[in-house]
Amino acid sequence: MDYTEQPVRRVSTYQGVVVELTEDIVKLSNGATTVREVVHHPGGVCVAAVDADGNVAMVRQFRYPFGAHLLELPAGKLEKGEEPFPAAQRELSEETGLEADQWRELGAICVSPGISTEKLYLYMATGLHQGAAHPDPNEFLDVERIPLSQLVQMVDRGEIQDAKTVVGVLKTAAIWGGD
Repeated sequence: MDYTEQPVRRVSTYQGVVVELTEDIVKLSNGATTVREVVHHPGGVCVAAVDADGNVAMVRQFRYPFGAHLLELPAGKLEKGEEPFPAAQRELSEETGLEADQWRELGAICVSPGISTEKLYLYMATGLHQGAAHPDPNEFLDVERIPLSQLVQMVDRGEIQDAKTVVGVLKTAAIWGGD
């Protein structure tokens, strides 16, 4: 059976700098209508940068919605019209100062498909070269290098809960061969 929901009406209830919130009336496959609240987000990128020794460049930053400093893979949102790969290169350089000789796509993930259009594109970067980090003016973070095997253990113990980092670490660990 086809359970596709058909849009009937959309009302924008909030337009922010990064996201737009809409209230969508949709027709269900059984003919009934219901409301879907949707957060429209431009999407983003996330990079697992692994050095020759198997250490991963991580960033630790304060995340206001959770009131805590979180350990994450370098990441950022896509600018309007920006393609994911150049955005990944930009974010890695901005946040860590790293550039990479080799890049591998790790796929994309839907962050919270029940409520948001946000899609994150994941990459693994190797053949790293250190330069100077240049974070955005109001972005404050510390860069740490942590062995990939230790990050996997931290994910297993629930010490890393950021979804993009969990997926990025586990996908990288599944394919890492030291190349």
